[in-house]
Amino acid sequence: MFIKIFVTPDAKREKVEEKGETLLISVREPASGNRANDRVRELVALREGVPAGSVRILTGHRSRAKMVSVTGN
Repeated sequence: MFIKIFVTPDAKREKVEEKGETLLISVREPASGNRANDRVRELVALREGVPAGSVRILTGHRSRAKMVSVTGN
């Protein structure tokens, strides 16, 4: 399964909401050191009920707009 994501790093609160076909995810972690990407993977895994290792960022590693792949389930 492929999911479009738009990320807001350094947010005051974490949240995940759907807007059309895109997930809007706010994370408290900064973008530096790949910490925001790691947290996004964790949140998507929790939402989909799969291990974090099953979530891969395909495009947008250095962008706020991302495409992720979820395997398993």
